[in-house]
Amino acid sequence: MAAKLVADCIFCRIIKGEIPSVKLLETATVFAFLDIGPLSEGHALVIPKYHAEKLHQVPDEFLTETMPVAKKIAAALGVDNYNILQNNGKLAHQEVPHVHFHIIPKPNEQEGLTIGWPTKQADPAKLRELASKLKL
Repeated sequence: MAAKLVADCIFCRIIKGEIPSVKLLETATVFAFLDIGPLSEGHALVIPKYHAEKLHQVPDEFLTETMPVAKKIAAALGVDNYNILQNNGKLAHQEVPHVHFHIIPKPNEQEGLTIGWPTKQADPAKLRELASKLKL
């Protein structure tokens, strides 16, 4: 399976070796490296070797190794607390328009990812209605 990369994407250029990176692991479908703007020590990125902005646009065969690679990185970091983060679109805080997964160690309250989670009370009937519309 051939990688699909584009010339003007920073992550595609990292995969091709045109931009230097501190590579952690590479397979036929995945490239993992340390983030140059880390939220904490060991902050890493796992990217599929298929250029797409959003997760639903990436063929499954380019995603099968992403979580196993993220798991390997998390285990190698040896931290008890960490986040796996993947954003889709500018409104969802995606900075680089190439699907990527962050592995972010959370060693203490000050370092790592900090987020708010503004939950709302869900209506059970509306949840059932939505589930039937999704038809998975």
